[in-house]
Amino acid sequence: MADKVEKVMHEYKEGTLRRGKKGPGKGAKVRSRKMAVAIALSEARKAGEKVTPSPAEKRLRGKKF
Repeated sequence: MADKVEKVMHEYKEGTLRRGKKGPGKGAKVRSRKMAVAIALSEARKAGEKVTPSPAEKRLRGKKF
C-alpha cells in the first residue's frame, strides 16, 4: 500500500497529479490533499493492495441478505 500512496502523493506535491483517465483528454490538476489521498487509495485498491475499505464497500458489507 505504501508504495502506491507514496507515488501518488509525490505526483501531487510535484503538481503533476491529474483527475480522470490518463491520456490526451487529461483532467484538471488535483489541488486538494484530500482528493490526492482518495486517488491514492483508489489506485491501491485497483492494484489489489490491502487498504481500508471505501465507504461504498462498508455500506454493502453492513447489509444482511
